[in-house]
Amino acid sequence: MPNLPDVVLWSIPAFVLLTVLEAVSYRLRPDEDERGYRAKDTATSLTMGLGSLFFDAGWRVPIALVYSALYAVAPWHVPINAWTLPPMLLAQDFCYYWQHRGHHVVRVLWASHVVHHSSRNYNLSTALRQPWTGATSWVFYLPMVLAGVHPAALALCSGISLVYQFWIHTERIDRLPAPVEWVLNTPSHHRVHHASQGGYLDRNFGGILIVWDRLFGSFTPETVRPVYGLTKNLDSYNPLRVATHEYTAIARDVAAARTWADKVRHLTKGPGWQPGPLGTGAAPVPSISPEGTTAC
Repeated sequence: MPNLPDVVLWSIPAFVLLTVLEAVSYRLRPDEDERGYRAKDTATSLTMGLGSLFFDAGWRVPIALVYSALYAVAPWHVPINAWTLPPMLLAQDFCYYWQHRGHHVVRVLWASHVVHHSSRNYNLSTALRQPWTGATSWVFYLPMVLAGVHPAALALCSGISLVYQFWIHTERIDRLPAPVEWVLNTPSHHRVHHASQGGYLDRNFGGILIVWDRLFGSFTPETVRPVYGLTKNLDSYNPLRVATHEYTAIARDVAAARTWADKVRHLTKGPGWQPGPLGTGAAPVPSISPEGTTAC
């Protein structure tokens, strides 16, 4: 097993310091509408982040076993060095795009990811609001392991991606120079992703690179100031409810479904899907929205 650093763990002091500095900046120069930081919201984000470290440690063991078994039967093994890490990171970013997009369009996956979108504030503490059921993501990286990427190298690349995405959760940075905005995911692009307006919903899924969104038709530039949160916001700061509320909603819909086919659709269709008038599942969903409602 290669001895590679846990970049997320090593970055935690920087996360805390930068979050404190941003919070102080709002004290010194508040926004016009006082978005900034709200104590209860920030406390919930920090609690969700700490909880995710605990739960991820538990999920890591079975996932590592699966990855290790598949890596053992891969036709070749990619060495880990300065030449191979950049293409590994590029491959991880590509897989992340589809993992992230999948978590917006498949409701049972959205039930995990919705945690990250549940804050009505947008600041560096929002980056720390992570789900406690992160085990929904591992399957999207199976192609990399089967292609011979060591699970430890995949973990390193995933950690680099997560650390990169921390700084883009801010309104304190405006648009960057055009070449940067065209290639990289930036605060401007990611603000769109966290917005709840209809034209912004389910856009800009990239991790480090925004080029995937440009290539696959999911890119939208920031034009008007985003309104953050869900189209139907969760009026609770209880971490347990934040972590599980969409699973509860799914269970309620599955129990009420008239047919087994509709029960399955409540899991696999988009968050806004509902059966047609006769329970046929034919009701159209014009745009998927956070919290399982159609776009406003």
